[in-house]
Amino acid sequence: MSTPLLYKIHPLGDHALTVEFGSLIDDSINQKIILLFHQLKQKNIAFIKDIIPAYASLTVVYDVTAIRKKAPSAYLFIKKEMENEIINCDFNITVSVRKIEIPVCYDTSLGIDLEEMSQQKNIPVDEIIQLHSNKTYRVFMIGFLPGFAYMGSVDEKIITARKQQPRINVSAGSVGIAGEQTGIYPFDSPGGWNIIGQTPIKLFDTKREVPVLLQAGDEIKFIPIDLNEFKKIKESV
Repeated sequence: MSTPLLYKIHPLGDHALTVEFGSLIDDSINQKIILLFHQLKQKNIAFIKDIIPAYASLTVVYDVTAIRKKAPSAYLFIKKEMENEIINCDFNITVSVRKIEIPVCYDTSLGIDLEEMSQQKNIPVDEIIQLHSNKTYRVFMIGFLPGFAYMGSVDEKIITARKQQPRINVSAGSVGIAGEQTGIYPFDSPGGWNIIGQTPIKLFDTKREVPVLLQAGDEIKFIPIDLNEFKKIKESV
């Protein structure tokens, strides 16, 4: 067994703690988080209520009342448990990764910030589309909205800061860029990401056994489609 070289554990309120393996957007660090996440999920520990993986950290929400039947300090008890879990987690194992293709229409009627990005970066729209769709992205975490996957990292040529003035409404399925991250809005919502396309696929659907389509650790490939194909898929969905 091996352990990360560096990690920190600190309380988050009175019923949660966070394990940090660093502060970078990094595949290897995120993989450690995902491995620890799956280890904890498989054990189904009774007093753990929720486990939330992020880029380089894992938050554990616990049942204070249940733990205090075992120990006077719920935080110190769960902190010791997490230290043991880290020691006993094999961070060198290879886990199977879901590879998912997401169709995206990059037509400028849907990719409403493509032309502005093209002017800012002095890159043709077609090249932005190619640079974005050529890469395979890792889902680092789910957050902001149910099913909103934070993915990275985009080609350095198309890294673009969030908009200073967020939009009041961004359409569900919109694919955007913020910094070196790319993501898909699962619902109509306010948002400040630079929108470069839209997928007709539902990212969140209560009719599915697992409502959230993407999970942390997945590998995503965006497949360009034209506007007609977008409309056909959207109608079928």
